[in-house]
Amino acid sequence: MSTAQPSRNEGAAAGPRAWEPGYDIPARLGDPVAAIATPALIVDLDAFERNLDRMRSRAADLGVALRAHAKMHKSADVARLQTTRGGAVGICCQKVSEADALMRAGITDVLVSNQVVGEARVARLVRLAERGRVAVCADHPDQVAAFSRAVLERRAATGSSGLTLDVLVEMDCGSGRCGTGSVAESVALARAIDASPGLRFAGLQSYHGRAQHISEPAERRAALAAALALTAATRDAIRAEGLACDRVTGAGTGSFEIEGAAGVHTEIQAGSYAFMDADYARVRTDDGSAPGGFEHALFVLATVVSVPARGRAVCDAGLKAVAADSGLPLVHGRSGITATGLSDEHCNLSDPDAQLTLGAQIHLVPGHCDPTCNLHDWYVGVRHGRVECLWPITARGKVF
Repeated sequence: MSTAQPSRNEGAAAGPRAWEPGYDIPARLGDPVAAIATPALIVDLDAFERNLDRMRSRAADLGVALRAHAKMHKSADVARLQTTRGGAVGICCQKVSEADALMRAGITDVLVSNQVVGEARVARLVRLAERGRVAVCADHPDQVAAFSRAVLERRAATGSSGLTLDVLVEMDCGSGRCGTGSVAESVALARAIDASPGLRFAGLQSYHGRAQHISEPAERRAALAAALALTAATRDAIRAEGLACDRVTGAGTGSFEIEGAAGVHTEIQAGSYAFMDADYARVRTDDGSAPGGFEHALFVLATVVSVPARGRAVCDAGLKAVAADSGLPLVHGRSGITATGLSDEHCNLSDPDAQLTLGAQIHLVPGHCDPTCNLHDWYVGVRHGRVECLWPITARGKVF
C-alpha cells in the first residue's frame, strides 16, 4: 500500500504547529501508535488488506460482482482500494452529497442505493451523471417523473442530448423499509422507467437490511430464502414484459454468501466487511465463525484518563467518538476488560484485575462502524506499530 500524505492544505500554510498531533491531524507519518492523539479512528492496514483480499476472492468464487458500500467508510482512499486491490466494480452511496464528494475525489462508478426526492437534490444527481456512471433507485412513479424531467432540463441547458440516468426499481424484499410492495408494482415501475425520456431501466435493487444482523444461521437463511424467492419472481415478471433485467443488486456483509450463491443476485453491496464492527462479529455462520472470515480492522484508539477506584477506569472516547446504536464497543486485545457505559466524552470500563493505569491506550471495536466513521475527520492507518498513512474521511457529514 502506498503511503498517503494528509490531503488538507490549511495545516501546511499555518506552519509547523499545525502538524502537531492533536492540533489539525491526530498523528504524523512514521509516529508510533503511542504518539497518536486520542480518541482516534485507526485502521489496522494488514487486517484491512486481508479483508479486501478475502472479499475479492469470495465474490469471484460466487460468480457475482462486488459493488462496495461506501456509506460505511465515506472515504475516497478506502473506496479506491476497494476497487483496485479489492476488485469492486464501483461503489454504493446513500446520499447525493456523499456521492458528489467521492466523485470529486475521483470515484467514477456510483449507485445511489436510495430514493432521491426534492428538485435541488434530483438536479444535483443528474449533474453527477455528467462526470461518471451514476445510477439511482426508485420505488414510486413520482420519483421517476422527477428524474426524467431533470434530465430533459439538463439536456436543454447544456445541449447534451446523450445525457441519461440509470434507474433501478427498489423492491421491499422483507425489510419493511423502502421499496415497492408487490411484484405488480415493481413491473409497473420498471415499465414507467423504460418509457420515460432520459432514463434507462437498469435493473432491480433487492436489499434485505434486517437480515444482515440476524445472528442465528437458520433464522437468517429462512428470511433470505423468502426474499430470494420474491426477488426471482419479480425479476422474471419484469422480463416477461419484454424488459431486460440483467442486474439484480443487493446483499450485504451478513448475507452475501447466501444470496451470492443463490443465482439471483448479479451484484453484492457489502461494505462493513472491510472494517468489521462488533455487531457483525456477533452474526454466526453454520460453523460458528463470523461472516466471510473477516477480521476487525477498525478501532477507536482511546486513552485512560481516570482510574477513580480499583476495578474501574475511564477512557476518553465517548459518544462523540464511538456510536452506541448497536451496543457498547468491545475492548480489543485485553482480556477481562469491558465497556460498561458511554457519556459524551467518556467510556466507563470494568477492569476487575486493575490492569489499566493512567495514560494506557486501549483499542475499542465500535458496535456499528458506519455512524462511528462519520464522527471523525481522519483514518490513521497503522502497520507494524507505526503510522503509515492518514486518510481524510472525504464525505464526513454528507448526509443530504
